[in-house]
Amino acid sequence: MKDLVFKARLETEAAPVTVAAFQRLLPLRSKIIQARWSGEAGWIPFGTLELDLPWENATVYPGAGELLLYRGGYSETEILFPYGRTRFASTMGDLAGNHFATVTEGREKLPELGRLVLWEGAQEINIEESEEV
Repeated sequence: MKDLVFKARLETEAAPVTVAAFQRLLPLRSKIIQARWSGEAGWIPFGTLELDLPWENATVYPGAGELLLYRGGYSETEILFPYGRTRFASTMGDLAGNHFATVTEGREKLPELGRLVLWEGAQEINIEESEEV
């Protein structure tokens, strides 16, 4: 994503099963695109990937930098990456996703992420676990 780097805290206490499922997906190499129904957010689609997640730390209204993992059902499995005002939704209406990570470094770059996915289309995204504590 054109040298945009974000660091996030995993919400292990609030969403332990979701965090563990997310960690099994790492390292993740994909594309992030503008969300169709959710406002100021990008999303990483996973199609029919089955993660069998419980609802934990679920929200419809994530803040900027509060990443959600949606387990699928009414819409496809996905990661939602809000960069501004967001109401998580699909053609079926509101969705709740599990808030599993929060951006802690690079928050000032969230508007640039939004500009890229909105005006320049799909962007390469690499997500990996850091050894830093």
